Amino acid sequence: MTIARHDAIMAVTNYKPFEKPLDFSKTPSNKLFGANVFSDAVMKKRLPEKVYKAVRKTIDCGAKLDVSVADVVAKAMRDWAIEKGATHYAHVFYPLTGLTAEKHDSFLDPDGKGGMIAAFSGRQLIQGEPDASSFPSGGIRATFEARGYTAWDVTSPAYILENPNGTTLCIPTAFCSWTGEALDKKVPLLRSMQALNAQAQRILALFGNKNPGLINSTAGCEQEYFLIDRNFFFARPDLINAGRTLFGAKPPKGQELEDQYFGAIPERVLACMLEVERELYKLGVPVKTRHNEVAPAQYELAPVFETSNLATDHQYLTMITLQRVAQKYGMTCLLHEKPFAGINGSGKHLNWSLGTSTQNLLSPGKTPHSNAQFLVFCAAVIRAVHKNAVLLRGAVAHAGNDHRLGANEAPPAIISIFLGDQLTDIFEQIARGGAKSTKQPGVLSVGVDTLPPLPKDAGDRNRTSPFAFTGNKFEFRAVGSSQSVAGPLVILNTIVAESLDYIATELESKTKGDKKKLNGAIQEVLQQIMKEHGSIIFNGDNYTETWQQEAAKRGLPNLRNTVDAVAAMDAPQYAELMEKYNVLSEREFKSRNEIYLEKYVKEVSIESKLTFRIAKTMIFPAALDYQAKLVTSSVRLKSMGKDHCTSVLDELNGHMARLQNEMAHLDSAIHHEHKGGGVLDHARHMRDKVLPAMRAVRETCDKLEGIVSDELWPLPTYQEILFIK
Repeated sequence: MTIARHDAIMAVTNYKPFEKPLDFSKTPSNKLFGANVFSDAVMKKRLPEKVYKAVRKTIDCGAKLDVSVADVVAKAMRDWAIEKGATHYAHVFYPLTGLTAEKHDSFLDPDGKGGMIAAFSGRQLIQGEPDASSFPSGGIRATFEARGYTAWDVTSPAYILENPNGTTLCIPTAFCSWTGEALDKKVPLLRSMQALNAQAQRILALFGNKNPGLINSTAGCEQEYFLIDRNFFFARPDLINAGRTLFGAKPPKGQELEDQYFGAIPERVLACMLEVERELYKLGVPVKTRHNEVAPAQYELAPVFETSNLATDHQYLTMITLQRVAQKYGMTCLLHEKPFAGINGSGKHLNWSLGTSTQNLLSPGKTPHSNAQFLVFCAAVIRAVHKNAVLLRGAVAHAGNDHRLGANEAPPAIISIFLGDQLTDIFEQIARGGAKSTKQPGVLSVGVDTLPPLPKDAGDRNRTSPFAFTGNKFEFRAVGSSQSVAGPLVILNTIVAESLDYIATELESKTKGDKKKLNGAIQEVLQQIMKEHGSIIFNGDNYTETWQQEAAKRGLPNLRNTVDAVAAMDAPQYAELMEKYNVLSEREFKSRNEIYLEKYVKEVSIESKLTFRIAKTMIFPAALDYQAKLVTSSVRLKSMGKDHCTSVLDELNGHMARLQNEMAHLDSAIHHEHKGGGVLDHARHMRDKVLPAMRAVRETCDKLEGIVSDELWPLPTYQEILFIK
C-alpha cells in the first residue's frame, strides 16, 4: 500500500535544488534597490520639471492631484515599463478579501492599418473599471450592480513585477463602488492619514510650528512565517485548504529546548531568504532583519519604517514574494497565525509612529519630562487606546488569530499599554501635579573586562503586552501574520486623530492664543487624561490570571474571540467616530463588520468540513486497518494457545467508537448551520457548536496517531513536517 506521507518523506530527504544558485556577486544590493520601481529618481529623470514638481507636491504635501499631468506621467511610465520588458499594465487594488486583486491590460492597441501601437493614456493611468460585484461588500453592492472603479494612488509608486516569461507594470490603486463608497482597504487608510494630519497640525501650531509639512503615520511591520517542504504540504489536505493543520499530535520534541530562536538558519532556508530579499529590494521594500523565530520551521522578516500607506502596500508585496520564492526552493510559506498546535504561532507586529519628514513626534528625547510636545502626543495615544480598546481588538479579530491571541507567544485579548519604567514614572508625576525629573538609563556592565560597557535602556521590554511603547514608537503586537495591516492602521490613525482633536480643542480653549498659558494648560489637560485613562497602562505580565482579574476591576474589555469582538464594534459610538473624521461612513463601517463575520463563518465552515472529511476518509480507515491487524494477530495467538493480550486493541476500539460518535456530532453541527438566521447567529453557532465539535474529533484523532502503526498513518506528522528539512 502506497501512503502519500511516505512518498513525501522520501522526496524531502532526497531534495535537490530546482535551479542553479543565483550569482549575487553580479549586482550589489544597493544597485538592486528600487530597480523595478517608478521611483523619485526615475520620475525626476523622465518627467518635465513642472510635472515632476506637481507630482511631488501631492506626495509630500498632500495636495490635490493635478489631473492635467496624468498624460505626461502615463507616457513616461509606459516607456519606462516597456524598456523593462512589460507588455501589460495592471491596476493593483486591495479588496476586503484581505488579498490583492489585479486586472491586466495590454499596452498594445490596433493602429487601424493592420498593426499595433503601444498606448497608455492619462485616463487609463488614473482610472480603471474592474467588476465590483464579486468582491465582499457587506450589502453595499448587490450582485447585479457590477461597476467599480480603481483610482491611481500617486503616493505609492508603480513597480514592475517580474515573471519568467515577461513583466507587468503594476499601479497601486484605490477601489470604490459606482456610488463612491470604499470597497477596499486603501481608501479608508488614506482618509485616516488625512484626518490624522489635520489634527496633528493643530497641535504643532500650538507649539509655534506653523508649517511643519505633511504629518504622516509611519509603520514597520514585522512578518513571522513558517517554511515547510512542499511535499509535506501537498500530503496534508488541511494545509492546502485551510492553511493550518486540523490534526497533529504533539511531537516528542517541540520548542522546549529553545534552540530554534535566533539559531543558525538552515542553508536551504537561508538561500530562500536571500532571494526573497533580493526580489523585495528590486521592489523598493526596505527589508532589514531576518532570523529564526521561536518555533521550529518558523522565521521572521522585518523592514524599516515607511509611511503607513506605502508600508501597507509593501506588506502585501512581502507576503506575495515570500510565497512565490518559497516554491522555487521546494517549500511552502505558511502565513496562517497558528498552522501547528502546541507551538508558537505567527504575528505581524505593527510598529506605529507619526511625524514629519524631519521629526518623529513620538521621540521622547533625553529628558521626556520636559518635552511637552512629546508628552501631548503620547497622552493622546494613551487616551485613544483606552477609549477605543474595542476598536483595536476588533481590528485584529479573525478566525486564524483566535487560535493565537492569549497563547504564550501572543498578547491576550485584553488591550492594555506598556509604557516602561521611565515613561510610567513621568506620567505618574503628571497625575500627581507635574513632572520634574526623568529616570536616566545608565550603563550596563557585564563584568568582563574585554567587553565594552553597554548603553542601558531606561526600561525593559514587555513581550506580553499587546500595545507597547518601544523607544520612539508603539508596537501593536496583536496583529495576525496573515492580515493586511491596513485595518489596524485605519483604527490607530483615526482614534489618535480624535484624541489630538480633543486635546487641541481643550488647549485652544484654555489659552485663547496666549502662549504664556500653554504650559499650564498642557499640565491641566494631561493630568485629566491620566485621571480618566491611566487605567489602560499596565507594565506587568499580561498572561497571568491576576491580570485578568485586575483588568476586569479596571473595566477593560476582554473580548476573547472574533464573534464577541466584532459584535462589540457594532456600537453606535464607533460608527459615529469613523464617520466624524470622514474615514468610513456608517454604511461602510457596518458593512465591514458584516464582512468580518461572514469571513469568520466561511473559514470555520471550510475547516469543519475538512475536519469531517479527513477524519472519515483518511484517519478512520487507517485505524480500521490497524484494528484488523491487531485482531488477526490476537486470533492467531489465541489459536496457538498463546497469551493474546488485547489492551492496545481495547484502547483502539474505545477511541474508534468515540470518533464515530464525534464525527456524527460534527456532521450534525455543520448541517445545522444552514437553517437560517443572521450572520451574527451563524457566527455564534460556529463558535459555540461547530468549533467544539471539531476539537473533539481532533483530540480523538490525535490520540489515535499515538496508537496506530506508524506505517499506516496517512498524514505527515508534526515531527516530520517541522524537523525534516
